[in-house]
Amino acid sequence: MQKQKRNKFWVAPIKGYQYISKMLPANCRYYPTCSEYAAWQFEFNTPHKAFLASTLRILRCNQLFNGGIDYPLLVYVPPKLLSLLDFNRMCGKIKVIYWFVPKDASRSLYYLLKDFDAINQASST
Repeated sequence: MQKQKRNKFWVAPIKGYQYISKMLPANCRYYPTCSEYAAWQFEFNTPHKAFLASTLRILRCNQLFNGGIDYPLLVYVPPKLLSLLDFNRMCGKIKVIYWFVPKDASRSLYYLLKDFDAINQASST
């Protein structure tokens, strides 16, 4: 519960910026945009790591760099198999919002990908 409040504290200004920036022409050189990248970082990392990664990303978003696809990298420890068995939710649907894709064979760093289709389908129903 405390982590969710802390995340909302950091993500709220980013969401406010995203609301205002919808009225401006798009000019980010990366996908996901720098503000979306920062929101994902603050949602899954500690504030100091997220702030550092977001700042470095914003500094790279200029004419000196090519841009392109740059997903956030996270250190993620998958839960044990037995902890995934929640007998109260066994028969219901699972809404997947984020995908964790391993960067390499060591499986210590993961790319974070957001499933926008799942969010759009959930909001339309």
